[in-house]
Amino acid sequence: MSASSSYINSVYSAHSPRLRFLTSVSSPTSLVHLRLRSPSFSWIKRCALPPLKPHFRSNSTRASAAAGDRETLTSSSVSFRDKSPSDVRVLVVGSTGYIGKFVVRELVRRGFDVIAVARERSGIRGKKTKDETLAELQGSTVLFSDVTSLDRLDESLSGLDSPVDVVVSCLASRTGGVKDSWLIDYAATKNSFTAGRRCGAKHFVLLSAICVQKPLLEFQRAKLKFEAELAEEAARNTQVTYSIVRPTAFFKSLGGQVELVKDGKPYVMFGDGRLCACKPISEPDLAAFIADCVLDEDKINRILPIGGPGKALTPLEQGEMLFRLLGKEPNFLKVPIGIMDFAIGVLDFLVKIFPSLEDAAEFGKIGRYYAAESMLIWDLETGEYSAEKTPSYGTDTLEEFFEKVIREGMAGQELGEQTIF
Repeated sequence: MSASSSYINSVYSAHSPRLRFLTSVSSPTSLVHLRLRSPSFSWIKRCALPPLKPHFRSNSTRASAAAGDRETLTSSSVSFRDKSPSDVRVLVVGSTGYIGKFVVRELVRRGFDVIAVARERSGIRGKKTKDETLAELQGSTVLFSDVTSLDRLDESLSGLDSPVDVVVSCLASRTGGVKDSWLIDYAATKNSFTAGRRCGAKHFVLLSAICVQKPLLEFQRAKLKFEAELAEEAARNTQVTYSIVRPTAFFKSLGGQVELVKDGKPYVMFGDGRLCACKPISEPDLAAFIADCVLDEDKINRILPIGGPGKALTPLEQGEMLFRLLGKEPNFLKVPIGIMDFAIGVLDFLVKIFPSLEDAAEFGKIGRYYAAESMLIWDLETGEYSAEKTPSYGTDTLEEFFEKVIREGMAGQELGEQTIF
């Protein structure tokens, strides 16, 4: 059995309440921070670590050569967790995404020294300009780079005046397409880890997803592969620690029908509306939890599933809540789940003839997955999803979110291109 397969099996086992979501590496390690102030000393030439194990090495000759020319970062005897936030440098990748921008704001609010990595044209379909990104990420130092290129990322970070302590990755494929999933959820995330380590980072906070418990989709497999490699690296190197955050559904993913129902359309759901459930979490609450992972020692080397406050809600209950808030009589359109199965079967057949339909087939599978699978902890003992075992965090409720969308619309909650409703 491969190391990655062993990790994935351990992840499933980790959902046993007896193991409390601990991975095989459970001991906190002393993390270090170094700040060199002499103007005659360029710290960046000393910030690279020795080459990582083979599966973390870059294929880039230039990046590898540059790393080999640098000296090893000298460790401080003081853990960054013992310092004030203003002396802790946090590198955030995926900083302009739906969750990432809130993570940057929360870290800035808490007083951390935040470096936000962003594309020159960010947002959905690259609509945001540099100036708009700078305004959105106020309080942080913004570096424009490309996380899909380790060379570009190394070059962008080479000008920093002090080492990085923590890397927070909020990277995620916007489409869920096959190639895009492996490019972003695996390769770009891995690049961010590697570049961060070369600049002294000792802790890696990874925004993953609770749905990787049952990996049937490409983006789930890509996320799990990096999770496995991250855990393996921490097992080999006691100077590396991690926190893997697996949230449930986001508010925006449940708000796509609010304006339609407000305009008199029926609320669409699959089956009887009870096929799945979730404990949705708001972006500020999730950002706060991710920020907690920067310093909290009880979150070291752990997989951390997290949901929002309150009970788990099925699509039927979400629809009933929406009609109540609108003062309308419930009007549901129930779609047989078998329709999606038929469509996926057709697309799977066609993709063998027309490979260009690969992503269309994957999008169908994504829709089918979210229509039938709960975003809750999968209990291995019962073989069912468990709302009771899914941790809750925060104060924002879905009802409050629906009320806001009814008043103001979905501005700022863009759902991207691949949506069902």
